[in-house]
Amino acid sequence: MDKATQYGRVFELFDGDGDGRISAKELQQCVEAIGGGLTEEEAEAAVEYLDADGDGLVGLEDFVRFVDGGEEEEKAKDLREAFKMYEMEGSGCITPKSLSKMLSRLGESRSADECQVMISRFDLNGDGVLTFDEFKVMMS
Repeated sequence: MDKATQYGRVFELFDGDGDGRISAKELQQCVEAIGGGLTEEEAEAAVEYLDADGDGLVGLEDFVRFVDGGEEEEKAKDLREAFKMYEMEGSGCITPKSLSKMLSRLGESRSADECQVMISRFDLNGDGVLTFDEFKVMMS
């Protein structure tokens, strides 16, 4: 069973009246059914936080984004940590020099020119360095 199907089934459990959206009351009832507890205010705040289209209800897309988001946040955090290892003294970018230095530490000696070629493959804006967004593209 794929993720979308799994999320859809869980969503249906939360969606007590079957209207394709989860209300604060439905969220509160479902959490109580599994042994948890949410006040009415907490349930309303959770729905408001998850509700992307502002209709006061959580749709399937909102639900999937929330459930799947935890994994994405962890990946982004890991990427940010990796990026910090390669960037030059907090400059916010990876330069040929900083890449060369880090590769040397890892036992992969490369000249600054070789590193420039490596960077140029993913340097989307052509400024000669890698920003975090360009690094994310490279790592995906």
